[in-house]
Amino acid sequence: MSGSSLFKMRLVHLDLKGAPPKVSYLAEVFPLFHALGANGLLIEYEDMFPYKGHLRLLRAQHAYSPSEIKEILHLATLNELEVVPLVQTFGHMEFVLKHEALAHLREVAFFPNTLNPHEAESLALVGAMIDQVMELHPGARWLHVGCDEVYYLGEGEASRQWLQQEQNNKARLCLSHVKAVASHVLARHPATKPLVWDDMLRDIPEDQLSALLMEKYQKCGFRQLWAASAFKGATGVSQALTPIEHHLRNHMQWLQVAAHGPADTLQGIVLTGWQRYDHFSVLCELLPVGIPSLAVCLQSLLQGGFAEDVKTRVENFLGMPSLEITGFTSEGAASFPGSDILALVTQVGLHLRSSVDEMLYRDRYVTGWFSSYHRRRKLIHPVMIQHIQPQALSLLGRWSALAGELEAALRRVFYPDAVEEWLEENVQPSLQQLQQLLQDLGEAAGPGPPMASPGPDTGQEP
Repeated sequence: MSGSSLFKMRLVHLDLKGAPPKVSYLAEVFPLFHALGANGLLIEYEDMFPYKGHLRLLRAQHAYSPSEIKEILHLATLNELEVVPLVQTFGHMEFVLKHEALAHLREVAFFPNTLNPHEAESLALVGAMIDQVMELHPGARWLHVGCDEVYYLGEGEASRQWLQQEQNNKARLCLSHVKAVASHVLARHPATKPLVWDDMLRDIPEDQLSALLMEKYQKCGFRQLWAASAFKGATGVSQALTPIEHHLRNHMQWLQVAAHGPADTLQGIVLTGWQRYDHFSVLCELLPVGIPSLAVCLQSLLQGGFAEDVKTRVENFLGMPSLEITGFTSEGAASFPGSDILALVTQVGLHLRSSVDEMLYRDRYVTGWFSSYHRRRKLIHPVMIQHIQPQALSLLGRWSALAGELEAALRRVFYPDAVEEWLEENVQPSLQQLQQLLQDLGEAAGPGPPMASPGPDTGQEP
């Protein structure tokens, strides 16, 4: 049985709260998504949506314009990708509640994660956000309202007082807000069905929500369910390279669940591709880096598994001579959009830090004659400069050239702030270590009084 009959809808999640791609890159990659078997997009706009009026403060510096949103929707239509917009309305509200003007709507005053569900202004706020997003997505069949990871719910003062009343509990508190948001969607946009992440519902008893998880939700009146997997962004907050085998196993398990679950229950599956764990965390795998994993996962869902012929199909789609599933390296250059970024990021992820660490902490000349003790006191045997300096200059030159090439590739796909952030997090620290080593060498070798020995003579010549 092929996976295409098990998951009628296969949505690729675009998490725009970190490293949002330029529209020009989406124009290149949407045809690949379609070819690989996707037929929809879940677009989590966060601060990249062009909010207006009193919500304008939510916009990021490089937020898409209304015309760019329309272009994205047009490109999606051309490639037969149905768009489902996602608006966070309860948890993960950092991009909203970080602003001083809206901080009074936090569940806990010190934390911007979660919206206070007791304030009428809270529902008015998320209602206005929903309405603006829907204005640019006319005819959307679904709207995702988030509601995952609602941390610190019940810990605000208003919630504490509410929970003291008989029969009130956190489950009821959570459901009351989710229901209010869903009711707003259905009242203002009756042709659109609200979707919600389920993690806050999993532990709620059936009698309050009104076995196995799917059966539990069905008993409680959810006639159609969606699965959610991950093709990247789920294995480490600062992960730079995507472990394809891990994500493939995740999708193979979902195929088993779909095959053995109640018939016609699953509407589809969302292949999530998280770009940050939350609004304030560092970037994890960039979208181009995760595309081989996405290709493997989509084709596995479509073909019902990942046999050798499916692997060959994926390699053909990606223009990749040999795809490595179990590690991070694949032979030969690929030709999919952004494959140059994958190749360069792989070099950085696998070799940059290790090569610099090898020189700084395992090279006999550095550790033996230019240790941190020597560097602080600017002491060095002159002959050692000839051993250390050329090697450091060569390593710095090689990695600086690659960094320049990577920066140019990143700028073709991403906005300047994302490029700066990724390089500063993943490249600059190692380059700065080499630069500091060379600076210390120069200062130690500079003119000055005769060098004092750091210790007694051992009788060993360099």
